[in-house]
Amino acid sequence: MAHRQHPIGTGFTAASTVDDVIAGIDLTGKNAVVTGGHSGLGLVTARALAEAGASVTVGSRDTERAEAAVAGIERVEVDRLDLIDPASIDAFADRYLASGRPLHILINNAGFPATAETTRDARGYEAQFAVNHLGHVQLTLGLYPALRAAGGARVVTTTSGAQRLSDILWDDPNFIARGYDPHLAYAQSKTANVLFTVELDRRWAGEGIRAYAAHPGVVAATAFNSSAGAEAQRAMGLIDEAGRPIIDPERGKKTPEQGAATIVFGATSPLLDGIGGVYLNNSDVSQLNDEQPPVTVHEVSGDVVSHSVDPHSARRLWELTRQLLKA
Repeated sequence: MAHRQHPIGTGFTAASTVDDVIAGIDLTGKNAVVTGGHSGLGLVTARALAEAGASVTVGSRDTERAEAAVAGIERVEVDRLDLIDPASIDAFADRYLASGRPLHILINNAGFPATAETTRDARGYEAQFAVNHLGHVQLTLGLYPALRAAGGARVVTTTSGAQRLSDILWDDPNFIARGYDPHLAYAQSKTANVLFTVELDRRWAGEGIRAYAAHPGVVAATAFNSSAGAEAQRAMGLIDEAGRPIIDPERGKKTPEQGAATIVFGATSPLLDGIGGVYLNNSDVSQLNDEQPPVTVHEVSGDVVSHSVDPHSARRLWELTRQLLKA
């Protein structure tokens, strides 16, 4: 299978932080949208972009909470966005387009946490697939005119090493016939993020819009990962007995600043000029590795696998997604 997953030797490491990857980059005059930019990796990302000079719009379904979180950060504003509600997504995109601003950076970062029981949106779609994938696709398509107007834009979608654990469940992506498995649902949604990146770049690169899927590693300190509960986090080797995060970036366990580095790298680094449609890990293009060891409490492998970057699957998912969004 032809692929683009060849590390480019950026000089960054698993321990590199947002400050490392954005050093010397001036984003003055640039506009960015960060979904879920009020907490965890999204907040670190939004702050880094703003401090480099960008004007940042944070999309959040809880605007009051978001405004409190970003208070005091210059050039950051909040607008309502609920990625499980198609009407909310369209309204957000319409408001942004009405502002007349080009969009240079779109960070599709927000995520829906795994729940023990099946959660569905109003259309009957499984919630992790609906939010993590479908919602962000709808948002990206809605913001296309602003991305095109930028004359050079980047779309970065936060994925996960969990993409290696499942291909798209083509016969039943919404768990209608099969028994619901929250971990399988999450893995599928993260594979979808990568395949969307591959196809988006193929379709839009000619208009100067490049796409990247960024794996931040496992960041125990985020509310998303904390939602698993302390007992589960200890079992996964993410926190110690006192509840403190275990930081070991070489084994995939990172601080928020280390995790967000790969997202910010994808959004801003000139080292990626001329490159797109790739999965990023440790602030570089990931190697393709179909023979990774099993995930253990000691090792969380995060390289990309073949099913996540297969161009035929990417086109197939694009068509399936468009059908689901129209339904």
